[in-house]
Amino acid sequence: MTPLRVAIAEDSVLLREGLTRILLSADLHVTAAYDNAEDLLKWIRTEPPDIVIVDIRLPPTHTDEGMRAALRIRRDHPGTAVLVLSQYVELGLALQLLSESAEKVGYLLKDRISDVGQFVDAVRRVAGGGSAIDPQIVTTLLRRRRGDPWTGSPPANVRFSN
Repeated sequence: MTPLRVAIAEDSVLLREGLTRILLSADLHVTAAYDNAEDLLKWIRTEPPDIVIVDIRLPPTHTDEGMRAALRIRRDHPGTAVLVLSQYVELGLALQLLSESAEKVGYLLKDRISDVGQFVDAVRRVAGGGSAIDPQIVTTLLRRRRGDPWTGSPPANVRFSN
């Protein structure tokens, strides 16, 4: 069986290298690892991977370049799965990512990934057509959809973006 082909866009060199080593040790093939979305998108045009792992905030502005790249990949390369990593629940961006389908998509919070095996399983599940959504993201989206008021301030890692 051919190993899954993975491309990574993460601006933190330690996290990018760590992800690469974790995936390689799980017999996944990392075809590309970049620190920005632009280079990732160029690579995908020539050699689309099975799955892309992308940080929401990438250079040059560190706002939403990674999420915009994820949305573009979902639109232009529907055969490529997308797993977004973030430190924050970006509600508007999460809704955009999940708006058409939850198939072949994931959104995980970096600080809540505590088990390497579960992370690798999530990568394989998303690449296989499933989804991997952090439970905190689901809860936050459902609260907002129901119109439940926040009791106090939202958690520090929740951002209301459009």
